Order: sequence, then C-alpha cells, then structure tokens
Amino acid sequence: MIFEQIATGGCQSYLLGCSDTHSGVLIDPAMPQIDHYVGLAAREGLRIRYVIDTHTHADHFSASRELAKLLKAPVVMHRLSPAPYADFRLADGEILRVGNMRLQALHTPGHTRDSLCLIAEDRVFTGDTLLIGGTGRTDLPTGDPEALYDSLFNIVLKLAPDTTVYPGHDYKGRSHTTIAAEIETNPRLQNRDRGAFVAMMQHLDLAAPTHLTEALRTNMSGGKTVAQLLSDAASVIAFVSMQDLKARVENGDPGFVVLDVREKDAYEAGHIAGARHLPRGQLELRVNHDLPDPTRRIIVVCEFGYISTLAAATLRELGFAQATALDGGMKAWRDASWPLTTGPLS
Repeated sequence: MIFEQIATGGCQSYLLGCSDTHSGVLIDPAMPQIDHYVGLAAREGLRIRYVIDTHTHADHFSASRELAKLLKAPVVMHRLSPAPYADFRLADGEILRVGNMRLQALHTPGHTRDSLCLIAEDRVFTGDTLLIGGTGRTDLPTGDPEALYDSLFNIVLKLAPDTTVYPGHDYKGRSHTTIAAEIETNPRLQNRDRGAFVAMMQHLDLAAPTHLTEALRTNMSGGKTVAQLLSDAASVIAFVSMQDLKARVENGDPGFVVLDVREKDAYEAGHIAGARHLPRGQLELRVNHDLPDPTRRIIVVCEFGYISTLAAATLRELGFAQATALDGGMKAWRDASWPLTTGPLS
C-alpha cells in the first residue's frame, strides 16, 4: 500500500494507493493542501479514484468538492450526508474497491450522524469518531452522545487490538495509535457505563471551532468560502502597486480612473486625489451611469484590498476589460503617510 499522512494544523488527511494498479483515494482532504495532494499523487504515479469525507466537517473546509472536479473523481460520503455534491453514498459495511485494496465503511454516528470509519487492511481511519486520547465531540449539529457510545464500544473498539488507528484530527503532533492503546489509556473510554459516558460528553464545555458557521455552511451545501471567492476574483484580474498608483497620481496621469468602493463616511474622511466614489453595494446599479466608458483603465481601491478585488472582478464580468485592483488598501496608504484628500468629490 502507498500511504501518506498530511497534517494541516491539527487536521489529518490521508492518501492511499494500490502499488500494483496505481489507483488511489484521498481521505478527509483540507482546502489549503489541494496542490500538495495533487503533487503527491503525481509523485506516486497514482490516479485518484475516490475523494472521501468521513463526515461533515465543522472545523475546517473540506477540499473534496474542488479535488473531485480537478481530478474527475467522485466525492464519497455516508448516505446520510447532507452534502448535495456527494456523488457516491456508502452504507454500513459496504466496500470500495481501489485497485487491489478494499476499504470497508463502518457507519459510526455520534460526532455527526453521517460519520463513518474506513477499514483498510491493518488500519482504520476513524475521522472524528475515535481520536488519540479522546473522541469526537457531540455538541455540534447532529451530534449524539448515545450514538457515539454505541459506535465506540459496540463497533470501533471491537476491532482487532493491533489495528492501527489514524484519526481525522490530532493537535499534539501525534500521527497514529492502536485500538489496544486507546482502550488502555484513552480517558474518555475508561468508564464503560453508558450513562456515565453520555453525562461526560454532555458536560465537556468545549469552545466552538474556529470558522464553525462558515465551515458547516460550505461543507454541507457545497457553497464557497470567503477565501475561495477572493481567490477566484484575484485569479481573473491584475493588480497595481501602491507605489505605481502614487506616482501616476503625482504625475497627473489622465489614463486611468481611481474608483473608491468604500462607504461615504470612509471616502470623505480621506481618499486618493481625484478618486471617484461608488460604494461596492451600489456598483452594479450605478456602473452604467458612473462609468460610461468600458474601455477606460480602472483601479479599484478599498480599505484593506479585499472588497476592491471582488469589485474589480465584477467589473471584468460586466465588460470593463481593464479593471484592476490596488494591491493593498487605504489603510496601508494612510500608514505610509501618503497624501489624501478629504470631503466629498467636487
């Protein structure tokens, strides 16, 4: 078996491949590692047959949908997954054949109702059902401590003691454990009484994961993250440096329009000399009146450089082929003590 474990902060993802057929799978891929996964698969000569999420993630952005499109491979999840982009839905006990490898799905609800574990030869990929020295939490949407108790004590912990456990997360730099080690040392597994286990899980008082709302929204719906929107926008426009814009303004260059898309109060408190004001929220409605010449070069500016990126991409979609964005924002301009004009545009 070809095997790679990829850590993204505390999130763990896995590349598995059949060395005979060079077929492979990705398990629980994270958005920041897309190019890394593609590079690893190419290095190993693997064709990715499936991209698998062990559950609906709440603490990071799944890369499954993007990788599925890029690699032309189906997204695999449990049949109870709410994700509309899941192409292949597994039920308990079903097997994926990947070359000469066999991956068996175990439905292990509790952390989420669509949680599954995957058995591959001598190892099990447990997602957030069983962690190293812990378990998945049950206080997030569709979590159920009663179901987690059954999944752990009646399913996962009954695997062979020497089965290697690869979890979906670990925040202490550990890569794997075994069923025997977890039975012996995992503090959440020491009391096998159902009532005590459920009470413990109900009173963990854990902090909410960073990006919880956005991660659930995007992972459940297949929608885009804010970072994806910005990345997509940045990929279709060019940028102008602050130094270049400053020089052009000082030289009185008439060959461009500076378009400030901040709100009125921010614009009037200080803007680049000669900048036109068109708030981002009104861009599509006013663009024909305020920017009648679609051939003009436009440099869009905002406070931090994010809204201007989105606005410039929108202008490109609307036919303003020379729309660009300032590489930076008005905050950086002010921090450099460069000249500003105050008050409304005359």
